[in-house]
Amino acid sequence: MSVDTPRGQRGGDLPAQAGTTLPDLLTEAAFDDHHPPSPELIADCVHCGFCLPACPTYALWGEEMDSPRGRIYLMQQGNEGEPMSASMVRHIDNCLGCMACVTACPSGVQYDKLIEATRQQVERRGSGHRPLRDRVLRAGIFALFPHPGRLRLLRGPLALYQRSGLSRLVRRSGVLERISPTLATMEAVAPPVERQVRIPAFVPARGERRMTVGLLLGCVQREFYPGVNAATVRVLNLEGCDVVTPPGQGCCGALSVHSGREREGLDYARALIDAFTETGVERIVVNSAGCGSTMKDYAHLLADDPDYAERARDFAARVRDISEVLVELGPVARRHPLPVTVAYHDACHLSHAQRVRSQPRQLLDQIPGLTVREVAEGDMCCGSAGIYNLTHPEPARELGDRKAANVAATQADLLVTSNPGCLLQITDALARRGRHIATAHLVLVLDASLRGTGPEVLLRGAGETQARPAAATGAGGCACGSGGCG
Repeated sequence: MSVDTPRGQRGGDLPAQAGTTLPDLLTEAAFDDHHPPSPELIADCVHCGFCLPACPTYALWGEEMDSPRGRIYLMQQGNEGEPMSASMVRHIDNCLGCMACVTACPSGVQYDKLIEATRQQVERRGSGHRPLRDRVLRAGIFALFPHPGRLRLLRGPLALYQRSGLSRLVRRSGVLERISPTLATMEAVAPPVERQVRIPAFVPARGERRMTVGLLLGCVQREFYPGVNAATVRVLNLEGCDVVTPPGQGCCGALSVHSGREREGLDYARALIDAFTETGVERIVVNSAGCGSTMKDYAHLLADDPDYAERARDFAARVRDISEVLVELGPVARRHPLPVTVAYHDACHLSHAQRVRSQPRQLLDQIPGLTVREVAEGDMCCGSAGIYNLTHPEPARELGDRKAANVAATQADLLVTSNPGCLLQITDALARRGRHIATAHLVLVLDASLRGTGPEVLLRGAGETQARPAAATGAGGCACGSGGCG
């Protein structure tokens, strides 16, 4: 059973209830006294039902306990002394954590804080209720995805697998579906391996310096979408930003925090704060929605840590999504025409968790010749949701298919979003429908307009993430595009 250290501690005594056996859990109260879901926040829910149509799992199954208010009822039961049960764990695990209910709720219920606290309790006290295969799967996921160095080791074998044609043979055979839907999902969403791009520790602004910013490189973004980071540096440089990328920065902790792995997530958060200490940056720029939502929450997450509470508040106050920084600065670099029709998908942790909705659209509206079409059911999650499409591949696929149908209905040439998980999920779902619509991160569209490359680099090989390297890398594989970084 996974055991997490209380928030703000790095060692020492574990919660009194931790380490109990499954029979113990059948009789003891579900929650220990370390930050259980707040009764005050639970009381804010008036059970009005406005969250129901916004909730992906309720939309799929129509099950009350798989809605936000149903899960809040389970939290209340836990606070009242009910034991942790397999049913409670299952319903909490079924939640995607998309936070669409937070946007929909007229009472301002902070479901994000409630589900985070409850998942920590499940990890400490209820993980034994999960089937063994689920526990092994989760252990494998967290041994790999928050570690850029380990992901880097996969690049060579994955590139060989893709380029040899073996991937097409495996997909046609359907063997992975029969062995494991999770393995099939991992294989299906794996992006074509891009040429790696070196991001220098410091890249100066082009022209007059307007701001000094730090850039989070990320984990999956760094190793499998390196061109997005390179394009982010170029766009920021052209808009007058010195860009600092501290060496040694690791995972931000988002996957761990969103999954209730408190100690692990907070250790990542502390290390990232350390990496950016004394960089002197005015903003910390993030181009991955899930990472940004967690980093903006560091003040809350580390509030109990006397060594990091103040530093976490300062760090979180400087975190911005790339779209927020660019809108804040205002455009100075010339936008070249980009005659293309795009469908913009709101990543859940950008629109619901960070409340960043207008800024990406403002940036797209600045591009001459570009047309933006809205996607029906735009607030509905695509099913990626961090690790959800790996732990719950069947419902994630249903949601992906639903999203792909709505994207295809726009008749757009290009699907644009701001999160790597969404790109992977929607690209795969579109391919299953036989609709080969190109997909791209928002910053790649901005980069193409600023550099005047035209839409071809974004639309080449429509429907495959492999279309992006040409738009993503500069001369010589450097971040700035001049060839001097490589």
